[in-house]
Amino acid sequence: MVGPEARTPFAHRGPVFAQSGAVRPRRSGFRAGDGGKISAVSSDAVDAAHSRPEGASDELVQAAGTMSEALEYLERARGHLYSFHQLIGRADLLLDDAVEGLAANGHEELAERVGTGLRGANVLAGRWTFQVVEEFDDGYYAAFRELERAVREETMGGRRHVLEAEMKQRRRTHGRPGHEATPDDA
Repeated sequence: MVGPEARTPFAHRGPVFAQSGAVRPRRSGFRAGDGGKISAVSSDAVDAAHSRPEGASDELVQAAGTMSEALEYLERARGHLYSFHQLIGRADLLLDDAVEGLAANGHEELAERVGTGLRGANVLAGRWTFQVVEEFDDGYYAAFRELERAVREETMGGRRHVLEAEMKQRRRTHGRPGHEATPDDA
């Protein structure tokens, strides 16, 4: 290979494509089809629970898989939100020790400023982090989960991970130990 792509360790995975303004590498196991769209190479699945519904196109499997992937990112973001909640709570509790230490060492006015200015303060207007978490969970998170479920129900017959099951079939070495399709095959 000649050119800049020869210098990248992942040049064999193909070009990058733009989606939603971001540029990312093409997913392994897929090939570019007409118009730059991604289409699956195979429709085989590991088992009936993960099989493609009759008549589902490659593009539909891809769309449903992308919706599920988006939910996975949302779940990770939610975990970070809960980390934020716990970290802010711990920081607020540590202020007790800081206020006590400042006051015990002759800095009563500074201790008062920290104690009344920060300790117990809202992180957002009218909200502690538990209220932020609850609002997120009850609003955006609940709506996202419901719509992801609707996409699966209406396009994949409720089946989860159809896209990944087909990818597993393409990527595993059939007949090799450690590459079985299901736990029952191991």
